[in-house]
Amino acid sequence: MTDQQIEQEIQAKGLTAPRITLADIEANIADEFYFTAMDGAKSDNAVCADNGAGTHDNGGEPYPHCLSLLTFCVLVLRNGFTVTGESACASPDNFDAEVGQKIARQNAVAKIVPVKPGREAPSA
Repeated sequence: MTDQQIEQEIQAKGLTAPRITLADIEANIADEFYFTAMDGAKSDNAVCADNGAGTHDNGGEPYPHCLSLLTFCVLVLRNGFTVTGESACASPDNFDAEVGQKIARQNAVAKIVPVKPGREAPSA
């Protein structure tokens, strides 16, 4: 069944109660943060679970480059709820920080209330 067919069925059944829209979700995002797994690994609070061999920051092996290719987005909603989205490129040659942030943000928004673009979600 297509989105259009589902929408027609909803309308035919008179299900006209308010629904959550993508605009509603966007209006409730209070803040957003972006960082890579490399940023997180290099933070003061990061722990490397490398079988007790020590942390990378204290003379251990260099951080794996792939950590810089994994982008996270943290959305903070007006009610204090947080949600994350992530993005990783299949090839290091294709990495673009801006594109990674956009994809990570889309994935975070999709976790709030799964809504396909152009469609409203059922009211909560």
